[in-house]
Amino acid sequence: MISRRALLIGGLGAFAAAGGTGYALVENDVLPGRVRLDKALGRCGSVPAPPTASTTVRRPAWRSAHRRTNVTATVVLPARNRSLRGLPVAVALHGSGGDGASAVRALALDHYLPDAVARGGVPPFAIAAVDGGPDTYWHARADGDDPIGMIVDELLPRLAAEGARTGRIGVIGWSMGGYGALVLARRLGARRTAAAVASSPALFASYADARGTNARSFDDAADFARNDVFGDLDALKGIPIRVDCGTSDPFAPMARRLRGRIHPEGSMGRGCHDGGFWRPRLPAQLAFLGHHLAASQPGRPPGGPRQADSSARPDRTSQLSISIRSSRPSRSVNRPPVSSVIRRSRYRTVCSWMCSRSAATTALSPDCR
Repeated sequence: MISRRALLIGGLGAFAAAGGTGYALVENDVLPGRVRLDKALGRCGSVPAPPTASTTVRRPAWRSAHRRTNVTATVVLPARNRSLRGLPVAVALHGSGGDGASAVRALALDHYLPDAVARGGVPPFAIAAVDGGPDTYWHARADGDDPIGMIVDELLPRLAAEGARTGRIGVIGWSMGGYGALVLARRLGARRTAAAVASSPALFASYADARGTNARSFDDAADFARNDVFGDLDALKGIPIRVDCGTSDPFAPMARRLRGRIHPEGSMGRGCHDGGFWRPRLPAQLAFLGHHLAASQPGRPPGGPRQADSSARPDRTSQLSISIRSSRPSRSVNRPPVSSVIRRSRYRTVCSWMCSRSAATTALSPDCR
């Protein structure tokens, strides 16, 4: 029995042999069908197994005034039995049809985060994935459902009450949640957003495009216009942003457009709109969030040395730096400070870990290659 892949290749070959250039036109996005073609040819890749590390996950629930329903937050801690006290937070926004728990489960965030902290040199932080509704597209709706208001006025105060640092937060999302990450960052602004990651964001060129993809994505054309990310890109100024998207993703054209406008970190890489693309990018994305969150906490200037945290393990490299400086007499030798050497060593450690965890080396620093 002929396979679907063989049938597709044979059909395209026959079309090209007949004098057409159908395959090339589809391959180069001149004609539609690139996503289906890549899936048929196996270009989407498989979902990798998560790291073996695991951690404590908590699930606080409450009746949301902003969403008018019961919601649950799935809170992933950076290590087993670690409390929220003293930890910065990244809010994770799920995709269409999902919820907070499904995002953590599908992306194995309870494995990738502890691995990033324990083996990747990423400063510890917590991830809070919360229920935003299956098709709210993370903005206030005409029926009164307001998932962004729920995050700002309910989730963050609850986390703060347990000792988490919520003055400045990180945000990450996938698909509908990738769009939502940009919406939340725009709502909070640079004053409260330490960093934002939009993975395969569900962005649309028009209300008609949005309605054609998901009829419940926006209430009407006016709702789309009010919440169009491209309508107010200035609101994202000053926020470190990372945007990743697969070249075989249906949202790739709009992701390229966004990247061309705001010049974020991240990349367009081989892959589709699925876990086979999203999971391999997590190490680099979590490192991006973790380091920006650590740099933005009170008492630490951006890019400055990490401030001691009584709830965390002692920074032995900092102790070593202090010991070396205090035990050696001052000399007028032209050598780099020990702290600079240590920072470069940490950077190489993080890059080495990200490269070992991610097949998408094109998204990483050249130092990792």
